[in-house]
Amino acid sequence: MSEEMNTQETMADYEEQINASFRKFREGDKVTGTVVSVEEEEVILDLNSFSQGVIPAGEYSDDPSFHAMDEIRTGDTLTAVVLDSDDGQGRVLLSLKEARVDEAWQKMTEAMEERRIFTVKVLTSVNAGVVAFLEGLRGFIPASQLALEYVEDVDSFVGETLDVIVITADPEKNKLVLSAKEVAKEKAAKEHEKKLNALQKGFVTEGVIDRIESYGCFVNIGDGLTGLVHISQICNKFLKSPNEVVKLGQTVKVKVLDVEEGKIRLSMKAVEDIAPEVEEEKESIEYHDEEATTSLAGLLAGIKLDD
Repeated sequence: MSEEMNTQETMADYEEQINASFRKFREGDKVTGTVVSVEEEEVILDLNSFSQGVIPAGEYSDDPSFHAMDEIRTGDTLTAVVLDSDDGQGRVLLSLKEARVDEAWQKMTEAMEERRIFTVKVLTSVNAGVVAFLEGLRGFIPASQLALEYVEDVDSFVGETLDVIVITADPEKNKLVLSAKEVAKEKAAKEHEKKLNALQKGFVTEGVIDRIESYGCFVNIGDGLTGLVHISQICNKFLKSPNEVVKLGQTVKVKVLDVEEGKIRLSMKAVEDIAPEVEEEKESIEYHDEEATTSLAGLLAGIKLDD
């Protein structure tokens, strides 16, 4: 009895293999096969059929930097779309890029929602921007999204590697737009926050007045940090206007009163109350009644800002 059952199972398996070997391939079908040969010109798949599958180089990817010898290995399992049941040599003509396009767009949509960062290489410049490929899709980076500052010469970015996020993913219009500027903004914001956190109450440094308002003046203390000296903190006398004692471009010494919600409060008046400095062999930091006076660069020197 068991012999008869084994025979039936073997016949069933054999019948299944025969049916699979005579499988008919139709244009548009998705098929899965095992890579048996990889060349730059073509990749051969075992489709578990009398017919092998062939993916010509033009059907690997739209990305011109894609190289089959680097991306595909013998024994890999690939899914491809049938372009023709016979390529003229008895093989099934397949496209790898068509099979991957839906998955790539899905991935780009998710990446846009998650603000996921990718590293891409700029391949060429076009009108008002540059082109880079991501997941086999052609991505456009407008000139306005290349950097924090205005970019006039987009050609200079060709060959450069950029960190980008997806800001538009529209498969219906085949439109993928990337931004390096958004990544740079996020990085700059994090670095700015670290610099703010490094500032301590009582820290004394020099800065340049770069803006004057009726309520006070703004002092640039370097490294992208600017703080407000309220009119009441400019000097030890009553002022109707900051312009009575300060001017644009003037270098002044200031003391940090507070750093709160990303805003720096400074005082010029408080520095006047500090005892005269005592030089100690040209040290970069001089102490005055437990208050440190140094440059902002000196303060930030030991802090890692580019994580």
